[in-house]
Amino acid sequence: MIGTIRIVFKSDLRKAFLATCVLCSSFCPESSQIQAQKLVVSQTTVECGRTGYQQPITATFQLRNKSLKRLVIESVNPDCGCTAVEFPREVGANDKFTIRMTYDARQLGHFQKMAAVKTNASSKPVYLTMKGVVLAEVLDYTGTYPLAMGNLLLDKDDLEFDDVNKGDAPVQEIHILNNGLETMTPRLMHLPSYLDATVTPETLAPGKSGTIKVTLRSNQLRDYGLTQSQVFLAQQLGDKVSADKAVDVTVTLLPDLKQFEGVSRAQAPRLQISETELDFTDFQKRQKKSIDVKLTNTGASKLTISSMQMYTKGLKVTLDSRDIEPGESTDLKVTGYADELAKVKGRPRILMITNDPDHAKIVINIKK
Repeated sequence: MIGTIRIVFKSDLRKAFLATCVLCSSFCPESSQIQAQKLVVSQTTVECGRTGYQQPITATFQLRNKSLKRLVIESVNPDCGCTAVEFPREVGANDKFTIRMTYDARQLGHFQKMAAVKTNASSKPVYLTMKGVVLAEVLDYTGTYPLAMGNLLLDKDDLEFDDVNKGDAPVQEIHILNNGLETMTPRLMHLPSYLDATVTPETLAPGKSGTIKVTLRSNQLRDYGLTQSQVFLAQQLGDKVSADKAVDVTVTLLPDLKQFEGVSRAQAPRLQISETELDFTDFQKRQKKSIDVKLTNTGASKLTISSMQMYTKGLKVTLDSRDIEPGESTDLKVTGYADELAKVKGRPRILMITNDPDHAKIVINIKK
């Protein structure tokens, strides 16, 4: 049997060694990247803005466990005793969670505090940083600007255009203030075709206020009754859309009153409703509660309920009949869900549009 002997010279060994190094450099970063992707931080540095002397300020960091295994947070160590931390000990697979850092603000001037997050996802810690400034005196904006989207303070995060007639162009305003340390260029994003928005001034220096003017173009609306949408408030051009930047917009477009011209009140339908204020404050430890409302037509012609809509989540309605003959009644069942109503930030209401010329729009208010 004749064999083959391969002779490798020193130069060949050096080439083989270099090739192996190249392969390692190709695969090592990828594997470390996969390891790093197990714990994802949406923003490693949070600008906290201004606070007063000895008025603690908190930064909230949004994180996610991207692995298929439970994440164990072994420790979150701040760089000094002036900063306290809050964090969960364990996080489920693919779950989101938050870590909060609170600085005691016992030293005037700019601050930058860091915390190291150690987990079972990697041998290397993830570093979170909070930055801001402590001033001797800080104006209290809680009354004028009670809401916050990051360092942008605002007086409202919902817009209601109520009792709008076709052709109207009503205006709503959002007053804002830059409570951060950098100049902002606030904008409303994802505007539907029936809304226009202008910001004055276009840029906001730290500590300065401005106004967002939102104009409704009612001619662009297709349907009578309720139209709802969400727009998003950005601090800077290019900011990403997220739920914590949402501004709710509701529009109630009244039916065309011309349809009632020439109709005698004596010949028109007439709605009588048993209740327009429903109390859902006491669920008696139940998850849902129902209240019945009676609708009666006391007029001379058929009453039609053309639209039935809810302004918020947490409600369900059941109507026996949309058409009510003279002298007859129908039942409206309103069911409220405790958990969902507790999360509602606006005013829960039910809207009905009818062909009663005196009650073209009926609102049932929900007390929660």
